[in-house]
Amino acid sequence: MSSDPASNRVHVSADLARNRIEIAFHGAITSAEIAQYEIEVTAAVAQLRGEFHLLTDLSPLLSMHPACIPSIERTMEIISRAGVSRIVRVIPHSSKDIGLSIMSLFHYRRGLPIITCLTREEAEQALL
Repeated sequence: MSSDPASNRVHVSADLARNRIEIAFHGAITSAEIAQYEIEVTAAVAQLRGEFHLLTDLSPLLSMHPACIPSIERTMEIISRAGVSRIVRVIPHSSKDIGLSIMSLFHYRRGLPIITCLTREEAEQALL
């Protein structure tokens, strides 16, 4: 499956009103698309106050190159140290699972609520 390189991106934003970070992976992510990811996550975390939530949406993901994994792991640690109190993921199909559950065991603290949803709507409800 191929995709338009212009549509390949990682979108990171801080939702200040909801005190959460939103991350969405679009297209076929390579090391070129993930290059700014850690910087953007660090900047988003700095805008939030106290305990915050993380919403990760893998719905628009087509694929992710294995070279991206170290960056994902480092950002998990940044997010964990910053005080994330709940993580909600949108993974609509098992083919889009990039191993976040396994990485979470090593890069997030024990007992951190991590909820996986099939749709964005379900995820929004889990964040209430």
